Parts: sequence; C-alpha cells; structure tokens
Amino acid sequence: MKRALIATLALLMGLPLVLVILLKFINPPFWAWEINRTLFPPEGYPKHAQHQWVPLAAVSPAIPLAIMASEDQRFPFHWGIDIDALVSVIEASGADGPERGASTITQQTAKNVFLFPSETYIRKAYELYIALLLELIWGKERIMEMYINIVEFGPGIYGVQAASEAYFGVPASRVTRHQAAQLAVVLPNPYKIHPTPMTDYVQERVQWVLVQMGHLDTQDYRRLE
Repeated sequence: MKRALIATLALLMGLPLVLVILLKFINPPFWAWEINRTLFPPEGYPKHAQHQWVPLAAVSPAIPLAIMASEDQRFPFHWGIDIDALVSVIEASGADGPERGASTITQQTAKNVFLFPSETYIRKAYELYIALLLELIWGKERIMEMYINIVEFGPGIYGVQAASEAYFGVPASRVTRHQAAQLAVVLPNPYKIHPTPMTDYVQERVQWVLVQMGHLDTQDYRRLE
C-alpha cells in the first residue's frame, strides 16, 4: 500500500515535470482545454475549431501588453501566483464569495494546457504546482507565447492568429492597440463577450484596457514583445 502511494505521488508529480520540459521546446498539437471542448462541446461550439500557431516574436507587441493589462498586470514580476491580487480578492469577497478570480496568466496557462475543468481543491493545488514549474522551466516569454496561442477567443477560435483573422481579417502581426484591447476583453467569457461588433460594455472595457496599457508601457512589460 505504501509503495503504491509513493508510486502514485511520483507519477502525479513527475509526469507534469516531464511534459513541461518537453513543451518548453515543442508546440503542443492539442491541449487539455481543447480536448475537453471537443469531447463535451458547449452550445455554439463549431464542428471545426480554428487555430494556427504563431511565434511570440511575430505577434503585434500590442497583444501581450493588452492581455497583461486586462488579465494580469503583475505578470512580469510574480512567480505564477499573485499574492497581492489574491489577498485583494479575499478582502473584497462578500457573503456569496468573491466577485472575481485572482488567477494569473501562468495559472491560466497551466489550467488550459494540462488540466481539465474542475473546481476541486486538489485540481487547484495541481494547477499551482504546474504554474510554479512553468515559471521555473519556461520563463515569462514562453508562458506568454503558449497562452496567446492556446487561449480561446471565441467558440472554437484558439490563439491570437485565428482570432485576429476571424474578427479583423488581419494576421496577429498587424493588430493595432485598439484591436488588441478588443481581443483581450473577451477572455473572461469568450462565449458571451465578443470583440466585434462592440457593445457599450465592450467599448467601456476596451477604453479601460487602453488606459492600463498606457500605464504598463514600460521596459519591464515590453520585454515580452
């Protein structure tokens, strides 16, 4: 029994380590979030998903900046977990729980690439473990490159290249700051929020993201271009 437990723990801890090392150099042909969507498609999910990998260096600098402004403004500085944001969310929580999450881009990457949807504490702990591995082994540039290529921007639209072409008719390299902000604001819920045509809510969020991009437009953030 003890040997079986040790072997199980070694597998649970070791397998992600091996996969993280491999994916530092290999772009994944599929990932957990995409597999889950394919097996259990939500309403509105297309028969054929759209995706095309694009290197971070070939992406408009506005895209990672807009995503950081919208999703995780301390991304260049934390080690996968933003303690300040987590404390802020807990302090602002009401009787019905927190109104927003505190997941970093690193945690979202870990969840989307390696894990299937689940709200258990075990799954969350596993996510934090993988996030730390990503920070240690991949580094910020690879994390950002992975995230912008696998995150869902709309039903079956994965990655900035497919999203840029689907919504604006241009490659990710030619996306403007305003268009980058439009893409970034859909990430909390790409099935209900759309970058175009813009609703009043999306226009308001886009303007907020553009202001935040101006605040973040420093060397510490632009090194991720």
